[in-house]
Amino acid sequence: MDAGGCQGVLGLTEEEAALIEIKLALARGIKERRLSLRLIQEDLAKQLRSSQSRVAKMEASDATVSMDFLVRSLLVLGATTQEVGRVIARSSAAPAA
Repeated sequence: MDAGGCQGVLGLTEEEAALIEIKLALARGIKERRLSLRLIQEDLAKQLRSSQSRVAKMEASDATVSMDFLVRSLLVLGATTQEVGRVIARSSAAPAA
């Protein structure tokens, strides 16, 4: 279930649901970009000076991962600011369940 579907069940405000959707979109964007570059999580971890388990948490939208780290990771993977914006925009384009 996406954040939009969880909104009513969890009693989230529209803003809280939107933030969750953005975080999910960033996480998907990181994984998609990493895979398109044929990198394994360990490769990305080295570029970020982090760990493979942290990359796995990023890609799973773990609550312990900050949005700025997600954005920075996309930039490290070569995304432009416009591409980051498109990733975020896709979060609002998805229909709510």
